[in-house]
Amino acid sequence: MPTKNLSVNRSALGHRVSYALRHPQRVPRHMVRATRDAWLRYRYPDHVAYYRAVMRSDTRTSPEVAVGSRSHERWLALGAMQFDYLLGHGLRPEHRMLEIGCGNLRAGWRFISHLEPGHYYGIDISPDILAAAQDTVVRQELQGRLPTLTPVRDLTLRFLPDAHFDVVHAHSVFSHSPLPVIEECLAHVGRVMAPGGWFDFTFDRTEGVEHQVLREDFYYRTETLIALAEKHGLAARFMADWEELPHGQSKIRVTHREGGRAS
Repeated sequence: MPTKNLSVNRSALGHRVSYALRHPQRVPRHMVRATRDAWLRYRYPDHVAYYRAVMRSDTRTSPEVAVGSRSHERWLALGAMQFDYLLGHGLRPEHRMLEIGCGNLRAGWRFISHLEPGHYYGIDISPDILAAAQDTVVRQELQGRLPTLTPVRDLTLRFLPDAHFDVVHAHSVFSHSPLPVIEECLAHVGRVMAPGGWFDFTFDRTEGVEHQVLREDFYYRTETLIALAEKHGLAARFMADWEELPHGQSKIRVTHREGGRAS
């Protein structure tokens, strides 16, 4: 995995021209994405509806590509990386887990297999990718583990019970989300987290100007997201050991503040 470039502004014209000159073979694919972006932004001004349409388009190509894996081998490796990390950080079979943006269960099938039956709850804004998640359950023969897979309109989590989930997990979700969507999640996730529970999420990190590319990829400073969590009564810390793994995103862990549960 190449060293992360934490200062570059990928939306700047100079960077885009330089990148195109260095990687001309990638220009046609970027132009296809840019054209799709313009059309979908016109049709779906709301970001969640926009990204649901992106996922519909990508899932038609390949569910594994839709969740960011260019090959089946990479899909397996990224899922194993997420699972091994949480296992090493205290995930136990008796825990109840909520996976936000569960996709086609790249890591989820491993969580389902590890957890007690009925203890995995996956949500996603894309019905198309959840259909692919059902295929993964069948392929891995996990029907008896009774996973729940639910489409959602937003990240208010209002249909879920209070203080229920020991572990909440969102991999490569906030990297595709503007701040209002992230804040919506952080404003409500504390309610569904059990005492002593935690919420791990990855994000695309920058130490320069916060920016976005085609409204599909968002880059944030660590302190921005930590402050946003603290605004909603949560404690947050940067997970430095995740940086040692071969993954381009960074990770933050959110917990209840000591002495009380966030409302």
